[in-house]
Amino acid sequence: MTAALGGLLALATLSAAAAPRTVTDPKAPTELKEEGPVQVRWTDPSKFTEIRNSSNRWEAERGNWVHDLATYIRTTAAKRLAPGQTLDVTITDIKRAGDYEPQHGPRAQDIRIMKDIYPPRMTLDYVLKDAQGNVLKQSTGEKLIDMGYLSTGVGLLSDSDPLRYEKRMLNDWLRKVLPAA
Repeated sequence: MTAALGGLLALATLSAAAAPRTVTDPKAPTELKEEGPVQVRWTDPSKFTEIRNSSNRWEAERGNWVHDLATYIRTTAAKRLAPGQTLDVTITDIKRAGDYEPQHGPRAQDIRIMKDIYPPRMTLDYVLKDAQGNVLKQSTGEKLIDMGYLSTGVGLLSDSDPLRYEKRMLNDWLRKVLPAA
């Protein structure tokens, strides 16, 4: 192989690896690697309200936000579980806070606009078990929504975290489901 061909091959490999990730990538996982007492999986993100109803589907798919929210559920819930308890969560729908408003023109079509009419929402199934494997709590189709996400700014995780509203909503849910151990 010539040096030029080798260089092109290396550049093509780097370009493929550097391509922006989308949550609908068929190679993307649909669950977190099994570890610890909290297992989190999710259904097909292309069916999530965030993507199905988006006026900018490309921007809505971009990133790794489903995996990031699943990881947040795992790490936050694990801290609240009593010894021996396990939590199994399946995310079935997500609508992130805010939305895209293409009517503002092509320069603003990829900007997420935050308004009261675009609250974060999530639907999930969960099973909480004790150390003996007995079901303590469970729910199918549990609907989370934070209608006051813009007016309750106290306690935001970080102003620069693009998932701060969704994470705060998850914190509220976890406090209800898993009172401090």
